[in-house]
Amino acid sequence: MRQSIHFATSFDGARIAWAVAGKGPALVRAPTWLSHIEHDWESPVSRHWIGEFSRRNTLLRIDPRGIGMSQWDVEELSFEAIVRDVEAAVDAAGLQDFAMVGNSGGAAVAIAYAARHPERVSRLFLWGSYCRGALRRGVPTPEQLEHAQMLRRLAEIGWGSDEPTFRQVFASLLVPGATKEQWRWFTDRMRQCCTGRNAARFLAMMEGIDVQELARRVRCPTLVLHSRHETRNPYEEGKLTAALIPDAEFVLLDSVNHILLPDEPAWQQLVAEFRRFLPGEAQDAGAFGELTDRERQVLELIARGLDNEQIALTLRLSEKTVGNHITRIFAKTGVGSRAQAIVRAREAGFGQARSLH
Repeated sequence: MRQSIHFATSFDGARIAWAVAGKGPALVRAPTWLSHIEHDWESPVSRHWIGEFSRRNTLLRIDPRGIGMSQWDVEELSFEAIVRDVEAAVDAAGLQDFAMVGNSGGAAVAIAYAARHPERVSRLFLWGSYCRGALRRGVPTPEQLEHAQMLRRLAEIGWGSDEPTFRQVFASLLVPGATKEQWRWFTDRMRQCCTGRNAARFLAMMEGIDVQELARRVRCPTLVLHSRHETRNPYEEGKLTAALIPDAEFVLLDSVNHILLPDEPAWQQLVAEFRRFLPGEAQDAGAFGELTDRERQVLELIARGLDNEQIALTLRLSEKTVGNHITRIFAKTGVGSRAQAIVRAREAGFGQARSLH
């Protein structure tokens, strides 16, 4: 699979880079500040989600102004400008009807876009989200203000340095469970994403985000996932996002990471939820179209080679319940063995993500 890179012109003339890959229903990934559409394609901390989201969809990724391959020297770097950058990229791509996926600050961007363009956005898939920036969660204490100022100063001073210590502070907040190699890639990518000045500007902008009223205006089906133990955006903020968006579903992920890594069970859980929430066209063919959402999740994990115990742990079910689901899956699809189920499921598009092994 390959990606093609293009450029759009935003409302104030800024050049906005966007990339498209995959085939299938359109899926727009809302931009975040740690983004580089070229380097993310190869990074071990991002290529797993790019591969998953473009496996059965046409995935549109966007570098916001000041970041990645978009124009760095921009006068305005505001939340409103980022949302308008998305509008420019989507219009340039000619998309009219699509789902959106967003994590971290990108989730707030996705919420704002969906609220303003309900005729275009069919579904929202959000994780690690927040509707309120760090300094909009009540009256900030002197310690919180000092902490925010310190992070901005660290970014401005050390972002472009050959010494990775400064950037490792941010890596420890976002991916504390990463390996040494993943940390190296992550900190190197930070330097490629933007200048220290733009990193500090983005941090200041994100601290003041407040899309609570816009969240109440979202009308499309929405799934909100959040890591239980992450520190960058506390679990309570994910719950608030789900509470504000009408009829949103909330799913907890058992992880300490804000950015999920490919080898952790929480990533496998997110993949299963993504496929349940945004089923691909291939999965809907034939007898597989008769499966319930939960049966699809179980079949997905069977196709990836997981046994009943692993499936139960991943989906937080009892082994007996998993066994009951498998019995119904076999009956509905007309298969007589687990091996046959794996073959037919993979032919239908299940089981393409990495397994837990």
